[in-house]
Parts: sequence; C-alpha cells; structure tokens
Amino acid sequence: MIGIIDYGMGNLHSVSSALKRLEQPYFLSDKKEELAKADKLLLPGVGSFKDAMLILNGTGLTDFIKEEAAAGKPLLGICLGMQLLFEESEENGLTTGLGLLPGRVERFSGVTDDGEAYKVPHMGWNKLQYNRSSPLLVNLEEGFVYFVHSYVVQSDDPQTVIAEAHYGDRAVPAVVGMNNIFGTQFHPEKSSEVGMTILSNFCNLAEGAKA
Repeated sequence: MIGIIDYGMGNLHSVSSALKRLEQPYFLSDKKEELAKADKLLLPGVGSFKDAMLILNGTGLTDFIKEEAAAGKPLLGICLGMQLLFEESEENGLTTGLGLLPGRVERFSGVTDDGEAYKVPHMGWNKLQYNRSSPLLVNLEEGFVYFVHSYVVQSDDPQTVIAEAHYGDRAVPAVVGMNNIFGTQFHPEKSSEVGMTILSNFCNLAEGAKA
C-alpha cells in the first residue's frame, strides 16, 4: 500500500490518477499514524522549497519522514518532493531540507559558461541518460520525460545520481537514490510510458531493494 504524504503542496490528483491506472492501492493522508501503516511513502511537491519545509516542520512530518526512512521504508520524492530529500536549498533564502541525500538545491543560472542564454524554468521533454543500474530503471530503454522546474540539485555524491538529463550546459540529476530513498526531478505521472514504468517499479519494489 502506497501512502501519499498530503502536506498541501503536492500534485495529488495526477499522482493519484497514475496509481489508479497502475492498479496500485494507495491512500492520501497528512496524519503520521495513518502514513506509518503504508508499505511505501510517496512525497509529491509543487511550489517553494521554503514553504514546503515550513509546513513539514510545523506538522511534525519532517521527523516522521526521517524516522520512516531510517527504518528502511521505501520513499519516493517527486519534483519538489525530490529536492526536499536533500540537505538545503537556496530558494527564497537558504533553507534546510530533510537531509536524506547529500547535496543542495540551486537556481538555474539561465546563462551557459559560453554566455548563451537559456530559458528558466526548465520546461518540457528531455531524454534521460542512465548512469547506473537501479530497481527504478528495470525494463526501461532510454526515453523522454517531462520536467517543470527552476531549481536544480547539485549532488555531493555522484553515486546518488542514477540518471540525468541535460539543459543549458547543466547535467540535471533526474533520478536519484541511495538505499531506500528515491527521487525524480521530472513528473513520472506526466511522462508517458517511461515515467509510468518508473512509478510502477517503485510501487513494486521487493522488500529490501536498494537504489
């Protein structure tokens, strides 16, 4: 059973619809005692890193997520939810994240090293480049997925980055993971067959499977 963490900033309708299409049992909740009963947790997110952490901290969900992750429960962050897994973000002032993965979140500069401008936010379809194997990438050929974001993760550990895409002159961490913690910067629920396969792979993770 998938527990979707409802903290008021997630794209809950599209994620729920995707799980329905996959015929995966799920529920939405903002209550720790209910979410604790889930086999896996999904942390969606749309909006500001700072606002999201204010809500998670204020509701006690920050400590809950950390405790469940430390206990080995699989966790998937989507879009902003993926960024929240990292240590900090510079969005709207430096803000501490969940700290489950090493690295920080910074804004796209909008200018390449050669001085060429590119649009921010990064919006549209980009091809994934797989850096290493992962249970999230089972039964997948390289394909395109859908991004909408203005901030990008700078990981301190290359092994954390399972797959990446390229935008401007930046390598964008697109799928990340370490042990039972996973994240996608793109929206798998909006990314056609590739995204739905990744989401299905998370839902079907075998007990003890690691990134």
